[in-house]
Amino acid sequence: MGVGIEMADQWVDASREQVVDRYSSLAQLALVGGTPLDCSPEVFDDACFGAAAYAEDAPEAALRASLGCGNPLAVAQLRPGETVLDLGSGGGLDVLLSARRVGPTGKAIGLDASQQMLELARANTAGTPSVEFLAGHIEDIPLPDATVDVVISNCVINLSTDKPRVLAEAFRVLRPGGRLGISDIVAEDGLDPTERRTAEQLVGCSVGTLTVREYEELLTRTGFVDVVVRPVAAAGGGLHSAIVQSRRRPAED
Repeated sequence: MGVGIEMADQWVDASREQVVDRYSSLAQLALVGGTPLDCSPEVFDDACFGAAAYAEDAPEAALRASLGCGNPLAVAQLRPGETVLDLGSGGGLDVLLSARRVGPTGKAIGLDASQQMLELARANTAGTPSVEFLAGHIEDIPLPDATVDVVISNCVINLSTDKPRVLAEAFRVLRPGGRLGISDIVAEDGLDPTERRTAEQLVGCSVGTLTVREYEELLTRTGFVDVVVRPVAAAGGGLHSAIVQSRRRPAED
């Protein structure tokens, strides 16, 4: 029993380190003016990944470094004065755009495990008020309970080896009535395991995806209400980019 647990822990640590190293390398490329890609180029062209998901003005460097699979701000419905947390904030694009929406009375926080990504994000958001970046893992959010109005994330939760813990942590830091707005990759039910794994590798989902049903059930078990998981674009091989919305029940409910 103990050996099995130890081996599982080693796999988790190795997988996490692999993800961090991979995105640190992509950040280094962006810092010297390159265009990072974390999946095959045709996916970016055909499935509205990266900068293609955004129609608003943003610094070219921030758009070029976008590695997401959608635009979580399109479903997060941010309001002035709110505090928003971006899980796996990468190059900082969604933090920058969130800060514009919440304004000077709000706050946009980015969390990332890669020091190079944090460096890139700080460079891309330089001069933007109400922005803060934290180093840490999305499975262990370094914030107190009930301190955030909105949690967003863009194609990052699929990279976690412990997705239930990520969503539990998101639930913990949300205030009663707080909202979750995510872009992520989901898989169709009933895919051949080998073909599914091949498709996941092509779109950069190195750890594995959830199906729509699995996402819905996990959010509900965590305590979220008003759960919506809606595929929006095919990413190939039975995978889809999707929007994920839910909220923490208000205290008076």
